[in-house]
Amino acid sequence: MDFNKIKEAAQNYQADMTKFLRDIVRNPGESCDEKAHIERIAEEMRKLEFDKVVIDPQGNVLGYMGTGEKIIGFDAHIDTVGIGNIDNWTFDPYEGYENDEEIGGRGVSDQCGGIVSAVYGAKIMKDLGLLSDKYTVLVTGTVQEEDCDGLCWQYIINEDKVRPEFVVSTEPTDGGIYRGQRGRMEIRVDVKGVSCHGSAPERGDNAIYKMADILQDVRALNENDAEDGTEVKGLVKMLDEKYNPQWKEARFLGRGTVTTSEIFFTSPSRCAVADSCSVSLDRRMTAGETWESCLDEIRALPSVKKYGDDVIVSMYNYDRPSYTGCVYPIECYFPTWVIPEDHAVTKALEDAYKNLYGESRIGNAETEAMRKARPLTDKWTFSTNGVSIMGRNGIPCIGFGPGAEAQAHAPNEKTWKQDLVVCAAVYAALPTLYCK
Repeated sequence: MDFNKIKEAAQNYQADMTKFLRDIVRNPGESCDEKAHIERIAEEMRKLEFDKVVIDPQGNVLGYMGTGEKIIGFDAHIDTVGIGNIDNWTFDPYEGYENDEEIGGRGVSDQCGGIVSAVYGAKIMKDLGLLSDKYTVLVTGTVQEEDCDGLCWQYIINEDKVRPEFVVSTEPTDGGIYRGQRGRMEIRVDVKGVSCHGSAPERGDNAIYKMADILQDVRALNENDAEDGTEVKGLVKMLDEKYNPQWKEARFLGRGTVTTSEIFFTSPSRCAVADSCSVSLDRRMTAGETWESCLDEIRALPSVKKYGDDVIVSMYNYDRPSYTGCVYPIECYFPTWVIPEDHAVTKALEDAYKNLYGESRIGNAETEAMRKARPLTDKWTFSTNGVSIMGRNGIPCIGFGPGAEAQAHAPNEKTWKQDLVVCAAVYAALPTLYCK
């Protein structure tokens, strides 16, 4: 395999990739409204002579290149979040901009740049004769990730009956290779009370006061240490081999966290005692934690036990229709996942990168110093479709994608043309190295 030819081919497609990315983001593509993005991606795949292009009933686009037995996947979610307060933008987030090095616009880093590099990486494989009878490349543009990460891959695996050998997530990685992330789940706590007139609150049972006690315990769960004398041991305990057999991977990914994200109540009036109170908890999970263990630790909090049957701890569910009208219900549980550092997929991706670009991350004048200060192989802070691919289904998953995590969901979002080129080249080299 001629790595210089791969780099040259990727560089030659920079202008095409830039145009493709700008075309995608000119149309809004928030979760459950991605039709324009999907149609533009399918159009590009057909123009580049993918062997098969399918838009499934949920609305995901699946493009196949090659006819080999093994399927090697490259995934990009192509939905975006909204733009937020337009006053925080210095340019039109949908028209965007470009200069010699950058492309700006909503979704360029998170994460329409990933689909662009993956599509052209597959094209380079075809151009240079890198496809073989050993593998088929599958490039997926997936929907609803911002709303419910991994839902799309639950559909692809279980309904489309597609199960790759492994998948590269093309979420932004700041020039590095990412081998995992913390999981997350959405927990709801409901507390019952009894209303009465506010002039005599002792006649009632104030649900908000009960919830206040519970929230103090939730805060303690997040902030406390794990010493023997601590009643509510903090989540930091999962970094200790005394509490967690997976402590090594937990230390790599970072400790779990919990925070209150929403609060609701009911009351007959502003002159009455509240008769119910509910909160949403955002729970980030590290290696060794499961949805069962996370619910159980909330149920075991002293204040939750104190109020007994008046407290219900549960997990949210998601059932919002996709842009095609497909409803595919699922629990709001997004498992932790991490691929071992010595796994064949990890080693193949590192080999592909190092043969093309050396031992450390690269970037332009703005990003290079920050990137080079970080290890080449690292982890994400946020969540990805890997929660389904590897977390729920055990399919090896690894990350390498254009753009930066810090650009995700931020105003004035941008990515770098060099990143698109580098990722396309690495994607093109990877399958051959893995199949050797």
